[in-house]
Amino acid sequence: MKKNIIIIGAGPAGLTTAYKILKNNNKDYEIIILEAENQVGGISKTVSFGEKYLVDTGIHRFFSKNKEVNEIWKELLPIQSMPAYDDIVLNRNRKLPKFGSDPEKDEKSMLIKDRLTRIYYNNKFFDYPVKLNMNTIKNLGIRKILKIGITYIKACIFKKKETSLENFYINRFGTELYETFFKNYTRKVWGVHPSEISAEWGEQRVKGISIIEILKDIWNKKTKNKNKEKIQTSLIEEFLYPKLGAGQMWQTMAEEIEKMGGKIILNSKVKKIYKKGNKLESLQYSDVRNNQIFYANMDILISSMPIKDLFVALGKENVNNTIYQMAVNLPYRDFIVVYLLVDKLKLQNKTNIKTIGNIIPDDWIYIQDDSVELGRMQIFNNWSPYLFKERAEINEKCLISLEYFVSENDMLWSKSEEEMAKFAEQEAIKIGIIEKDSVQKFKSVKIKKAYPSYFGTYERIDDIKQYLDSIENLYCIGRNGQHRYNNMDHSMLTGIETANNILNQKNTKENIWKVNTEKEYHEINYNKE
Repeated sequence: MKKNIIIIGAGPAGLTTAYKILKNNNKDYEIIILEAENQVGGISKTVSFGEKYLVDTGIHRFFSKNKEVNEIWKELLPIQSMPAYDDIVLNRNRKLPKFGSDPEKDEKSMLIKDRLTRIYYNNKFFDYPVKLNMNTIKNLGIRKILKIGITYIKACIFKKKETSLENFYINRFGTELYETFFKNYTRKVWGVHPSEISAEWGEQRVKGISIIEILKDIWNKKTKNKNKEKIQTSLIEEFLYPKLGAGQMWQTMAEEIEKMGGKIILNSKVKKIYKKGNKLESLQYSDVRNNQIFYANMDILISSMPIKDLFVALGKENVNNTIYQMAVNLPYRDFIVVYLLVDKLKLQNKTNIKTIGNIIPDDWIYIQDDSVELGRMQIFNNWSPYLFKERAEINEKCLISLEYFVSENDMLWSKSEEEMAKFAEQEAIKIGIIEKDSVQKFKSVKIKKAYPSYFGTYERIDDIKQYLDSIENLYCIGRNGQHRYNNMDHSMLTGIETANNILNQKNTKENIWKVNTEKEYHEINYNKE
């Protein structure tokens, strides 16, 4: 008899778990994925922007040092081995693998993209991570540079105890650089001062990056050092990206899961989970469109839903009250994306990098200006020309997103779509991103619980994990399922580890929780055979 597996959430973690299990053994397992949204992909969706354009719900580049993750991506969407539209137009001499896809002919194709990410601060561009080069010296001035150097030396001598994210940053960059480029941006992202955030966030998201690592990277480039294995993830210069947006990967994976016998039920919100002893037996879910109630039994439950919501579904009657209160009060940060189609950007391309329409070449930009709430900006023209249904328009128009980190029901969250678009437009005009009256079309998307936060009751996360691990047939995966700010590939890895444990009948969960705790994160060369 087949074992019934229910997976909550059809994001990268949930889909990868199902894909891995069914690919290796679709005879012994019956898999149902319940997804609350009307589309797979979690926060890595690609959505329509009018009839002519595609946009992502956030910034999602495909990069991993893990061989299996890369193989899965390549299986589903072969890497380009022929030039893409922008390569052809710009006469770009890109080194490509011998075998793969032709983006001009094949819908299923992964593009190899050059990464350029910069910081926009005081109406000037800075490299990301910040580099100690002539551009930085010119933009900041000698006095500021000296203060950065002095406070960095001081930080090297007098190390702070890393009890907070603030101390984590100061130890690696010194007080002056921290206050210039990290302090206020971190406040934007999390809504609280960095001194109130756990240093663990920095350990996961800024692995190995410091002034020393930045200088090493500069030296490696100057000396053409071939040992790229030591370059950190924040310094990589190349990544993969699906031809039709990040969500194309997850839609393709979902189609393969269904071909192998898996079932994906959209618009299905889990309401109640029934527990007996140390095992879960069944759950109740509803169709969000009409509130119709359904029930399903399971031998195994795999959850990528927010831990907060998981405990609500379990019910306080089944959980120690202290643990329950800690779990349901775990903090999250929400997200609003405003998409703007503009006839041109005010920001000018002063680099030597060629682009279609000569727009700035950045994939995305960190906005450090304290006079606006805007956190990041993404330029879709530089990701894939195929996001434009009529590719000729890429020469005439610019498709951007403006990203805001918010809390549910705060001032920005409460704005209507039109109000939010107008607010974003005014901020973009204020700091010189776009010209007045240049917006042709807008769209706004709200995403709940996009970022698990590292403050408040998070300090008791180990107690929460211990309780979850005590439930024999429950596995927690993904960013929200583990309340960990995972990258997309890390979320996939939690699914892969879970699938391996189930397939090999391993009675452990430790390896799943260990994903994204390594200190290094290496570069990959996608041109290798």
